[in-house]
Amino acid sequence: MRAPDSADAPQSLWQQTAGQAPAAPALAASLQCDVVIVGAGITGLSTALHLSELGLRVCVLDAQEPGWGASGRNGGQVIPGIKHDPKAILARYGKALGEPLLQMVASASDAVFELIERHAIACHAMRAGWIQPAHSPRALETVSDRAQQWLDRGAAVEMLNKDAVSARLGTDRFLGGWIDRRAGSIQPLSYTRGLVAAAQAAGASVHGHTRVTALERSGQQWLARTEQGVTVRAEHALIATNGYTNGLWPGLQRSVIAANSFIVATGPLDPKACGHIMPGGVVASDSRRLLLYFRRDHEGRFVLGGRGHFADPASEQDWDHLVRGARMLFPELARIPFTYRWAGRIALTRDFVPHVHQPSPNLHILLGYNGRGVALATQMGRYLARTIAAGEPMPYPVTPIRPLPFHGLKRFYIALGVAYYGLCDKLS
Repeated sequence: MRAPDSADAPQSLWQQTAGQAPAAPALAASLQCDVVIVGAGITGLSTALHLSELGLRVCVLDAQEPGWGASGRNGGQVIPGIKHDPKAILARYGKALGEPLLQMVASASDAVFELIERHAIACHAMRAGWIQPAHSPRALETVSDRAQQWLDRGAAVEMLNKDAVSARLGTDRFLGGWIDRRAGSIQPLSYTRGLVAAAQAAGASVHGHTRVTALERSGQQWLARTEQGVTVRAEHALIATNGYTNGLWPGLQRSVIAANSFIVATGPLDPKACGHIMPGGVVASDSRRLLLYFRRDHEGRFVLGGRGHFADPASEQDWDHLVRGARMLFPELARIPFTYRWAGRIALTRDFVPHVHQPSPNLHILLGYNGRGVALATQMGRYLARTIAAGEPMPYPVTPIRPLPFHGLKRFYIALGVAYYGLCDKLS
């Protein structure tokens, strides 16, 4: 099995069930627009859609087809918020910046489902909530405090005891947890392709198989030079490549760790034998540092993901740890084959929050969603469009690009981190 990072990669489950892709041909001739966007994932497409609706001329370029990266290969969970709890965000950024930031991330899942409804995106959307179950007494204290913080802010959340978690998930492996009813699920590639169609309908130009090889400033314009030799000129530029960021802009690739998230899935489960597994359509990701995330899809398959090794997968054995994890949580899956295996790269930041950069006039960079890209990328693209079109300030700190020291040792970083966090999970 070839690595899913190659051009002729094996299809994921989502690619096999997403239906026809909107036309996104390679760019054939040079053009002038208001905003050029590098990356046709959720960030770039959400930004393009909202900019086009505000009347700007937008051109989106991608080295592969739109949604080819993690935007089309993720677990399909739509979760509001970021990795840090409200109190930590307010302590870090202060009330003046922290409150607008929290309002933005708290409504991130709303942004997704509103777009789906407004543009009639057929992506099997379901909003039954997200559960974070606790695997240990200490984790139960942590998630209880987290739930209370969001409850104090008026969020639709609730603590669940062990029996309630077991009933909703179909496993007795957890001690309790909390449910966030703002969350839900989608078929991610269908959602991404729906954003393509919506952006095109609003007037955006979207082009796949058009690799940008250089991004240069010329007077008051940005020039995006492509592998085909054609150039896009624009007043504004956005780099939206996240886990597939390369050396297009100095230091950017070295400011994040591009880590693989591995996913496995069964075929549709027998309702009589396995109907008790996540029967209500909720999604879940547990409280471990090396977490597992799981759900049932629209056709009844069981889908589970988690961290894998740094290298792109090369054989089916590279996913075996996830199959074992799934069968540990749900022993009834022991005899059921996991038919699908795939992976996609997420961008991890050192502080576990997304990064917004503006390293040059009218150059914008959004990346580093740390595994919560469906909701956050949609929402941040929406807000960035307002910044570009109307000058509204982003309710998010703009920071310099800070390359990680010894970034070339990132394989060692990840291996060491996996070992450390695995030990912490065992001890807890």
